Amino acid sequence: MRTILATIGLVLATALALYIVVETRRILTWIVIAVFFAVALYPVVNLVQRRMLGGRRRALATFLVFLVVFLLLAALLAAFAVPLVNEGTRFAGQLPGLIDDARSGRGPIGDLLQRTNALEWVQNNQSRISSFASGLTAPAAGVLSGVASGLAGTFTVLVLAYLMVLEGPKVVDGFINLFPPTRGERIRRVSGDCAKSVTGYLSGNLLISAICALLTYVVLLIVGVPFAGLIALFVGIADLVPLVGATIGGAVAVLAGFIHSVPAGIAVLVFFVLYQQLENHLLQPLIFARTVKVNPLTVIIAILIGVELVGILGALLAIPVASMIQVILRDVWDHRGGQLKAEPTVGEDRIPALDAEPSPGPGSLPAGAHAGRDGRS
Repeated sequence: MRTILATIGLVLATALALYIVVETRRILTWIVIAVFFAVALYPVVNLVQRRMLGGRRRALATFLVFLVVFLLLAALLAAFAVPLVNEGTRFAGQLPGLIDDARSGRGPIGDLLQRTNALEWVQNNQSRISSFASGLTAPAAGVLSGVASGLAGTFTVLVLAYLMVLEGPKVVDGFINLFPPTRGERIRRVSGDCAKSVTGYLSGNLLISAICALLTYVVLLIVGVPFAGLIALFVGIADLVPLVGATIGGAVAVLAGFIHSVPAGIAVLVFFVLYQQLENHLLQPLIFARTVKVNPLTVIIAILIGVELVGILGALLAIPVASMIQVILRDVWDHRGGQLKAEPTVGEDRIPALDAEPSPGPGSLPAGAHAGRDGRS
């Protein structure tokens, strides 16, 4: 009866845990992202506290580091928002003239509509287009809800990361003090190596994105595409997502190239096809192999598995997670001497397997074994 009740209790506890995970998956996602940000900024805060504040005032060091991060994020947002607002205002002023030109077949848009018979199709399907436009109200509301959720998630991640970095030393010391000194020092060393792998991944990813943004800017500048800096900045940020980020950013750059001119669009398309192969098969594996200390093949496999399991978040976290697993497995291997036993043993008394003769019956004992106090070997 006790075994049955324990089994039922474990099953119910597992079901409850899975239910909680499913219902709070958004909060758990925010916590995981905050942990990675905290681990990445933890050494920076320690450096500021040690070099600038003499090892004291961790709260001030944490505030200064997060203030710099906030200013950098605000600068990136302003780099996007200001040009978009300016160009949107200019486009709104030119929109009536563009519509008149399109209707009369003048200009590049009008010429394109005439050659493709798009204007005639629009005139013949006005009712269908109107019903489609009226049906966009719900998706637009969903987009606004997603934007609000994203802003709330960003604020929550920053607050959680700030508190994790601020209270990190107390939490780490309190956790390690639960173990004997030898094991606690081992946990501290392995945790430090895992933190270095996360920091190395972020620095390597930023380096790859900077290279992608710089090359994109040069190509767009050469072919004469307008707003080359803004488009290159978007491509660099999108490239933070491994494997598919350059493709997402490249699609926007190629579209901008074709809007400018067909030769420019073809040139940008050829560049991104070549760069995508270069980044996925050479740049990412080599840089991550140096910064994260992970084999290039492991990098690609980890990204593919992460994308399949969790999507974009899995792609972002796959490499540091693979690096941490590698650090832990290497420590376990080194702790056990990195080699097998001299000879295999059996039983709690570790009798050499070659000396343990097979028992003739269910109640007999193997050779060399002895009965304990309760009669069991």
